[in-house]
Amino acid sequence: MNNNKKHPVTPFGWVIKQKLVERQMDQQTFCELYQIPPSRLSNLIHGTRKAKRHRRLVSQYLGIQEET
Repeated sequence: MNNNKKHPVTPFGWVIKQKLVERQMDQQTFCELYQIPPSRLSNLIHGTRKAKRHRRLVSQYLGIQEET
């Protein structure tokens, strides 16, 4: 079931994970709080989809500075 071996965590994904740890929040809670589909957050963490709108939202909510 866990296919994360095929798609390793991207640098942006590690930043997301770090920010969630700093807030002592898991991915599921974050998604519920901000109405972000868990699959989109997973896409961002593993780089399997661009998901630009959700990337912007996640960056905004977690205070991630993005290089353009």
